[in-house]
Amino acid sequence: MPLFIVATPIGNLKDITLRALETLSAADLIACEDTRQTRKLLTHYRIHKPTVSLHEHNEVRRIPELMERMGRGLSIALVSDAGTPLISDPGAELVRAAISGGIPVIPIPGPSALTAAVSAAGLASNVFFFVGFLPPKRKARQDRLRVLAALEAPLVIYEGPHRIRETLRDVLEVLGDRQVCLGRELTKLHEEFLRGRLSEVSAHLAKTTPRGEFVMIVEPGGTVEAGFRSSPSSADLHEEISALMRERGLDLRTAASQVASLHHISKNALYRAFVKSRTDRS
Repeated sequence: MPLFIVATPIGNLKDITLRALETLSAADLIACEDTRQTRKLLTHYRIHKPTVSLHEHNEVRRIPELMERMGRGLSIALVSDAGTPLISDPGAELVRAAISGGIPVIPIPGPSALTAAVSAAGLASNVFFFVGFLPPKRKARQDRLRVLAALEAPLVIYEGPHRIRETLRDVLEVLGDRQVCLGRELTKLHEEFLRGRLSEVSAHLAKTTPRGEFVMIVEPGGTVEAGFRSSPSSADLHEEISALMRERGLDLRTAASQVASLHHISKNALYRAFVKSRTDRS
């Protein structure tokens, strides 16, 4: 009956917990982002269990089937292609459905590109802001970066090889020439960390062909030149809320609470002000 959220290796197949292997071996069904990718892991560890695809294009359609199976007492293990599910990966809708249906949701923690990169970056402290993937279109990407520029915390950004140069260019243009750590192919054979100013890392990548998946950690802004603003305007705060709702699927109260926490202001006051501004515009 339970839904297990199982973290799997982000590269090196040895980076998997004993508990994860036990859970995958005992599950009645494994829901995978890509069954072909997960099959490599299962084959390596001689785990013979049925799999079913669950990705961004079929998640909503697949939920009734999976809920029906768990309702009959079967256990399902949810995995992504690599790392911890739901961290910039599909699965959120299934988890919400399971919670609403009274089905236990049990996390099986383990590898994550986010924590691996942050631990080795030398930039992040006790506080960082996980951005995930920025919008693919340049204008939307730059608009999102302008909102993020106000945060006094390192930014953790995911990016693929096909867009890393453009993203670095926009981060440099909007945030200024901050220190950055770029992790590539984490835990894999060709793992690499590039550290320096955004201009320096961008210049290095301009001379090579980017390969593999990237995690970018950008230092927080501490000056006006770097894009840091100690007192964001109401419009800036409202845009941050809207961006979280639009891009991360948060409801208004949750988004307002997160923005208020970042800026050390009243979440209730910010929520009321946002609702009032929307009413005034309608």
